[in-house]
Amino acid sequence: MKPSIPQGTRDFGPAVVARRNYIFGIIRRTFEKFGYAPLETPTLENLSVLTGKYGEEGDQLLFKVLNSGNFLKKQKGDVVKEEVTPDDLLAGPRQVLPKIAEKGLRYDLTVPFARYVVMNRGTLTFPFKRYQIQPVWRADRPQRGRYREFYQCDADVVGTDSLLCEAEIVLMMCEVLNGLGLTEFTIKINHRRVLSAIYHALGGEGTETALFTAIDKLDKIGQDGVEKELRDKGFGDDALGRLFALLGVEGTFGEKLERLQAAFVTAGVTPENEDGYKGLQDLARVQELLQGFGFAQFDHLDFDVTLARGLSYYTGCIFEIKINNVNMGSVSGGGRYDNLTGAFGLPGVSGVGFSFGVDRLYDCLEELQLFPTDATTTTRCLLVNFDAESETAVLPVLRQLREAGIASELYPEAGKLKKQFQYADQKGIPYVLLQGSEERAAGVVKLKTMQTGEERTLPLSEVVAELSN
Repeated sequence: MKPSIPQGTRDFGPAVVARRNYIFGIIRRTFEKFGYAPLETPTLENLSVLTGKYGEEGDQLLFKVLNSGNFLKKQKGDVVKEEVTPDDLLAGPRQVLPKIAEKGLRYDLTVPFARYVVMNRGTLTFPFKRYQIQPVWRADRPQRGRYREFYQCDADVVGTDSLLCEAEIVLMMCEVLNGLGLTEFTIKINHRRVLSAIYHALGGEGTETALFTAIDKLDKIGQDGVEKELRDKGFGDDALGRLFALLGVEGTFGEKLERLQAAFVTAGVTPENEDGYKGLQDLARVQELLQGFGFAQFDHLDFDVTLARGLSYYTGCIFEIKINNVNMGSVSGGGRYDNLTGAFGLPGVSGVGFSFGVDRLYDCLEELQLFPTDATTTTRCLLVNFDAESETAVLPVLRQLREAGIASELYPEAGKLKKQFQYADQKGIPYVLLQGSEERAAGVVKLKTMQTGEERTLPLSEVVAELSN
């Protein structure tokens, strides 16, 4: 049988893993610089934890895990007759599912984080800042930039309403993207209360959820597609006209804030409707805090009124990042959530966070050829193996290189130099060290730089010093 892997998953060879670790390293250092501590949660979560947190579409993308162990052995007779009745089958999967599956693969890292906070609230210091770098799973249709198994890099803080957290999220986003060499990007920001005010300005037709879900697809299906979807959800032509007038506000970050407030007045959103104006005030405060930081990349920050974010738990500022010179979906997203821990019995604990999609970042860096040439290098120095005597004699040299923190290896078999040089070249090893009988007698080594072909005879101490740098 020909081996295969599930659709939407991938193997990662050494070179790819090394490049991914390069991305992880920049993200991890940035998170830690801003005071976030590492955390890990289980791959499996109880479905009771996961369901109902992502909206109807998100729930459909959860990978459910069939009950294992003695699940079938415990049943007497036909499992369908005993456990799943004909009425259950007619009711659909929601009725059947609890009887055959109690667990699922995590859909994201935010809901498990909220569950962790509630379970450990007696031992945590609030505000609690954590980051996670772990894989998640979604039963989505695989396509370029969208996989069923992929890594997320989350940073969240809970236990504070301060908009300083939102401002620092923008700073962290920029620092990571700048560190990766990405210069053509846009950080989109909006506010769920602004969207709620837009909904009220439409006269209360349809539902907020239907409106947010449709708006979030605007860049994918266009205005015609959104209009069709909203008509099917009960929105009339007059409401749609007012909607796109509000969504079409243009200008700089500050200008959009002013113009949208004026548009709210025109559309009949009165100051008594606190939601919309509170959202605009929050966004203005984030702008003010960024100015206080001396933030110099406002040209990358866009107040995007059409940004909705599909997840239903967001309640405040929401974020998304688009790399402009690559045909790719968003590489990061997040926002403020006030009620997530409340679902687990701990209300009133506000949180805000965001996540980088490493797989999409990787594809962007690869397409733009932004990976450093040494990003895939694991071994820094290869020691040549001339013969059995040389193999034994060079072991102390290998030990000294490794003790100095220089990733080194000795070619495991005596062989022709051409073959060993070819091995170093194919693995991207930048240096080859040779020490034959003459070099040992003189107390020196010969160092070959693979990129240039230059060879130098040096004391080992100088080689260690040079390669350490």
